[in-house]
Amino acid sequence: MKKYENQLPTTMTMGLKTMISMLRDSLTRTANRRPKAVIDAETFLPAKTISISDAPRVTWFGHSAFFLEIEGKRLLFDPMFGPRPSPVSWAGTKRYKSNLSMLLEDFPTLDAIIISHDHYDHLDYHSIRKFKDKASRFMVPLGVRQRLIQWGVPSEKVTEHAWWEELEFKGLTLACTPARHFSGRGLFDRDSTMWCSWVIAGRETKVYFSGDSGYGPHFKEIGEKYGPFDLTMLECGQYDERWSSIHMMPEETVQAHLDLGGQLLIPVHWGAFTLAFHAWTDPVERVTEEALKQQVSISTPKIGESVVITSKDFPTSLWWR
Repeated sequence: MKKYENQLPTTMTMGLKTMISMLRDSLTRTANRRPKAVIDAETFLPAKTISISDAPRVTWFGHSAFFLEIEGKRLLFDPMFGPRPSPVSWAGTKRYKSNLSMLLEDFPTLDAIIISHDHYDHLDYHSIRKFKDKASRFMVPLGVRQRLIQWGVPSEKVTEHAWWEELEFKGLTLACTPARHFSGRGLFDRDSTMWCSWVIAGRETKVYFSGDSGYGPHFKEIGEKYGPFDLTMLECGQYDERWSSIHMMPEETVQAHLDLGGQLLIPVHWGAFTLAFHAWTDPVERVTEEALKQQVSISTPKIGESVVITSKDFPTSLWWR
């Protein structure tokens, strides 16, 4: 079985001391690990038609799922809309409750679905099954194509890509770029597929999505090759010092944005699931504080709220408080 590797050594081995500390933390009730009330989400209303001249906008659905409308194209990233990021329906953390009235059946036709890696909180079987006839193209990192074909996605719809590979798609340039993470959906397939980030470049607008990633020199490399970016969608959540090599701390999220030459930052990978020991609001509190220190423009939209990427009037409400 082929095994993929990160650009620099990234250890994920946990010793006995670390395992004991994690067991202790799992038995300790950390305050505010889940919302106490239903999250007040916006009602998502996709436009019936979009054109090249329409202002580019992005809509975040919690965790890393977001919808990008750019130069007349509709792209959906890491569409995990299931109730649990788990291989079974009866175990694993539950999605936070929200009033997001966005039914998969009512979602518009998509130009493409783009996947960063195969972990359950990013690649969801039931969501892919729902969307397989709505999207004309699926773009995935190496090794993930076969999973989608097994789930019923027609093979001619799915293309897989290596790091630094570029493709032209309906007037857009996309690049599959490095991330610092790992892959796998079972006990014996770790690193058998590739993980990645994505660059989306139109004629007027550039967007970067980190996927899951620890901090590393790849952000500066990507920024130098493809930046500056009008928008960065960067992971910020489910972190811990014990696994900081594969998930950035919030302060590193801001530094990655600066490395990329980003204009506007939207933090993702939070707001839907509890996959770490921190409070559910800790990611957004820390990243907004660091962004203020570094004079970085940061938007904190509600789940389901659309953000016009090129507008100076972007959402900054503290809706989680």
